[in-house]
Amino acid sequence: MTQPNPCASWKRSLAIVWIGEFFSVLTSSILQMGLIWHVTLTTGSASALSFVSLAAFLPMALLGAFAGTIVDRTSIKRLMIGADLFIAAVSLTLVFGSLRGDLSVAVVAAVLFVRALGSTLHTPAFNALTPLIAPPEVLGKLAGMLQFMQSGSYIIGNAIAAVVYPAFGLTFMIALDVAGAVLASIAVATSGIKTPAPERHAPEENAEASHHAVRAFLLETANGYRELKRHHGLFAMLWIGFAFSVLFSPISALFPLMVFDHFGGTTTQSAIAEIAFSVGMIAASGWIGATGGLKNRALSCTLAIGLFGAGTLAGGLVPPSALVVFLGLTFAMGVSSPLYSAPQMALMQERVDPECMGRVFGLYGAVCSWAMPVGLVASTLFADAIGVSACFVLIGAAMVILAGITWAIPSIRKIG
Repeated sequence: MTQPNPCASWKRSLAIVWIGEFFSVLTSSILQMGLIWHVTLTTGSASALSFVSLAAFLPMALLGAFAGTIVDRTSIKRLMIGADLFIAAVSLTLVFGSLRGDLSVAVVAAVLFVRALGSTLHTPAFNALTPLIAPPEVLGKLAGMLQFMQSGSYIIGNAIAAVVYPAFGLTFMIALDVAGAVLASIAVATSGIKTPAPERHAPEENAEASHHAVRAFLLETANGYRELKRHHGLFAMLWIGFAFSVLFSPISALFPLMVFDHFGGTTTQSAIAEIAFSVGMIAASGWIGATGGLKNRALSCTLAIGLFGAGTLAGGLVPPSALVVFLGLTFAMGVSSPLYSAPQMALMQERVDPECMGRVFGLYGAVCSWAMPVGLVASTLFADAIGVSACFVLIGAAMVILAGITWAIPSIRKIG
C-alpha cells in the first residue's frame, strides 16, 4: 500500500464515509440498548448479561488477528460494504423471534455472535482507511473527531432507544439497525474514495500452491505481530490494553444491571446513565478534535485508566438513593474513554508501517478482545454472589493500580 494522498478531496470523501458510519453506529446503539434491556428485564441476571456480551466479543477474539491480514489483502472499500450488508442481513433474523415475543437469551447471543463476525472485518478496515487517505499530520485530530462523531451517535442513539423501546419494541429497533447498515454501505460506495489496490497473486492451481498460500497468509499475520513488537512502547501498551479490557468488560456488561438492581431504576434512567457516559465521551472527544489532546499521549492514556478506575470505584460506593451522584461519576468515566483510545489510535497510525496497518489493528483488536471473555467469565463466577456494586468497587480499585503500573513502564513513558 502507498502513503496517503494529500489532495483536498480526501476531506469530502472521508466526510461521506463518516456520515454513513454515524448513522450505522447510531442505529446499532439503538438496537444494542434494546437487546440489553430485553435480557436485563427478562432475566435480571448478571450471568445472562455476561453471557450475551461474551457471545458478541468472541468473534474478534478468535479471528481478529486474521481479520487484519484479510484487510491488507482485500479492497478495503469492498470489505466495508460487504461487512455492513452482512450485519444487516443477520440483524433481520431477529425479527422472527421479536414478532413472536419469544426472543430467548440463547437466540440473542447467537445472533450477536454471527453479527460480530461482520464487525470483526469492518472495524480494522475502517481504522485502516483514514491513514491511507489523510495526511499524517492530521491523524491525531482526526482520531479525536472520530471519537466525537461516534460519541454523538451513541448519545443520540441511547436517547432514541429510551423512547423507541417502550413505544415500539424491538422489531422497530431491528428495522432501524438494518437501515443504518444499508445507508453506511451506500455512503462508502458513493464516497469516491480510492484505496490502494492490494497486491495480487497468481491463482493457485494445485493443492501444494494452496498450501503455500495459507502459509503466506499466516506469515503476514505474524509480520503484523513483529511490526508491533518493533515499537516497544506500543507493544507494552498492547498488554496494558489487554489488562484494562479484562477489567472493563464486566463493567460494560453489568452497567444496566447496576441501574436496575442497585438503584431500582427504569429503562429511561438506564438510558440517562448511558447518555451521561456518552456526553462525557463527546466532551473529551471534542476537546481532542479541537486541540489534539495532551501532547504526552502516554500520560493521557495513563490518566484515562486512573480516571475510569476512580469513577468506577466511587460508583460502587454510592448508596441506592444517590442515582444523581452515580450519573455524575458516569460522566467522568465517559470523559476517560477518548482520552485513552484517541491517543492510542493516533500513535499506532503514525508509527506503524502503512503496509501492515490492517494487520496491526486486527491483532491489537484481537488481543484486547481475548481479554473480554476473560473478564466476562470471571464476572459470571462472582457477580451474582457478591452483588453488582461490590464488583464496581473491586474492579475500580484494580484499574487505579493498573494506571500506576502503566506509568511505571519506561517504554510507555518514552513513547510520548
